[in-house]
This record gives sequence, C-alpha cells and structure tokens, in this order.
Amino acid sequence: MKQPKTILSEWCEPCGGETDHDVSLRIVTESKKPVNAQFSREPYRITTCLTCGANESTRMNNR
Repeated sequence: MKQPKTILSEWCEPCGGETDHDVSLRIVTESKKPVNAQFSREPYRITTCLTCGANESTRMNNR
C-alpha cells in the first residue's frame, strides 16, 4: 500500500533553519514476537529534510 506524503516547512537542526520536509505516517509493529505483533502496532510520523536528507521518526502515542 502506498503511503500518502505531504511536503511541509519545518525546523531542521542540521540545516539550522526552516526547510521543506517530506512528511508521512507509518504504522510500525514493535513486538518481535509473532503472537503479540497484531497488538503492538503504533503510528509513527516520519520526516525527511529535502535539503540535507536528515530523517526523524516520532512515535505519535508518546505526545
């Protein structure tokens, strides 16, 4: 399944300023045990700076 993506202007620490970022959401299975995998899926916000390529992954349920 193709993940929807959005381009947003956000702060980039390596660049030292606001730059365009490719932003997407991904569901990540956190459990390594197959029996628990179906219950351990969490949403993550993935950002990639379009200037320097820096990546950041933030677990959405930790906010």
